[in-house]
Amino acid sequence: MTDPSHHRIGLLIRDAREHRGLTQSQLAEALQTSPGELNQIERGTGEISMELVARISEALDAQLVPPAGRAGPTHLRVVGGRRLGGAIDVRTSKNACVGLLCAALLNSGRTVLRKVARIEEVFRLLEVLNSLGVSARWINEDTDLEIHTPARLRLEDIDVEAARRTRSIIMFLGPLLHRADRFRIPYAGGCDLGTRTVHPHMNALRHFGLEVTATEGTYHAEVDREVTPARPIVLTERGDTVTENVLLAAALHDGVTVIRNASSNYMVQDLCFFLEQLGVRIEGVGTTSLTVYGRPYIEEDVDYSPSEDPVEAMSLLTAAVVTDSELTVRRVPVEFLEVELAVLEEMGLDHDRGREYRTDNGRTRLVDLTVRPSKLRAPVDKVHPMPFPGLNIDNVPFFAALAAVAQGQTLIHDWVYDNRAIYLADLNRLGARLQLLDPHRVLVEGPTRWRAAEMMCPPALRPAVVVLLGMMAAEGTSVLRNVYVINRGYEDLARRLNQVGARIEIFQDR
Repeated sequence: MTDPSHHRIGLLIRDAREHRGLTQSQLAEALQTSPGELNQIERGTGEISMELVARISEALDAQLVPPAGRAGPTHLRVVGGRRLGGAIDVRTSKNACVGLLCAALLNSGRTVLRKVARIEEVFRLLEVLNSLGVSARWINEDTDLEIHTPARLRLEDIDVEAARRTRSIIMFLGPLLHRADRFRIPYAGGCDLGTRTVHPHMNALRHFGLEVTATEGTYHAEVDREVTPARPIVLTERGDTVTENVLLAAALHDGVTVIRNASSNYMVQDLCFFLEQLGVRIEGVGTTSLTVYGRPYIEEDVDYSPSEDPVEAMSLLTAAVVTDSELTVRRVPVEFLEVELAVLEEMGLDHDRGREYRTDNGRTRLVDLTVRPSKLRAPVDKVHPMPFPGLNIDNVPFFAALAAVAQGQTLIHDWVYDNRAIYLADLNRLGARLQLLDPHRVLVEGPTRWRAAEMMCPPALRPAVVVLLGMMAAEGTSVLRNVYVINRGYEDLARRLNQVGARIEIFQDR
């Protein structure tokens, strides 16, 4: 192989292995080869076949070279140290959109979703839906999606490769338990965030007669139609996707379902708003106790606009702060960012809020925020996530970059995920001073003298964007390699940042 070169592939393998926290010996053992041979491959001096590259990619859960007929990995070249200016709009929520795509399986009528995020996570779900026989097409200059779900789904034809590349596939369980007595879906993939148990899903959906066994990378589901919820379903964790899964199951259950310890986060509320348009009555939206009055059959022509993404809003606000810029971020869903903004105000953020207005679905409150250059100081208390209305779990990583430009020490406690905090330490390669206390806690010392660097993109979405923002703050030219994970959750991010003054080049290896 000469395209890409052995040397480049070797570097990609080494970086991906180190991101997984594996030694050469551990990876060699998984590949049933010797550490010496793997060392030669990583140095670019050993023989390597496409078959071996595929095995290494599978072992590391990383796309090192593209499958035949597909474009190669996408990289970003960032010229940092530039100030941003002007205004940028927040796009619709990635997490809301994927939940709504799963919910479209409930509806035998026409579903139109407006301004759907054109991101890799959505594309993978559309590939899965199409493989099942669902008609999904982009309309209105590729901004909206029109979806028709057939009476019979081709469950045996599910696109396994696409399904394995998204964690959202787990939310097919709720709708599909009403469509078939037996079915299979692949294990969920997506970000590498450590062990994220699916047991809360299984425990909750068991109330609808669903039993799941896992063998050889596949969930095998069987449904007992005699079983229906006899009492309130108490979730063992207040998770977003498990709440959505139970809502999806309850929507087509001909009866009343009570869900307790439910998440009230933004994507759950969006799903509730959509289900209400399908004629499903839901009491308690925005609280931790939901009562769902399901329907035995749903055939509605529905037109729905997802709300804006509070995590993307936080990303853009952070971009302005770390680049010491004055930037207006428009269409910010403020009700899902109030704790984050309160912490930033305590840290000394200089900003203005415009008047509140409603998003296109008429439900979520928006504001325009203007951020100005600020001298931040470390917060008094540690930064840690809590279920809504607390500080959003996905916004915690951005405080690593914010703390890096603040005076003093900031303790960040990311208690939810097993190893996401580890990836934040990549900021050290850009000049930051992060001390990893354990897999969940990071101590950040600011301020930072940023410097440019070249590195592999972290395999977790939010830490990957944090690294990109650090590169934007660093004088000089940085390179972030294999940014598929960013494209999973952000639509056209580099181009949009360039429109407000960034200088980011998208390229692929020749």
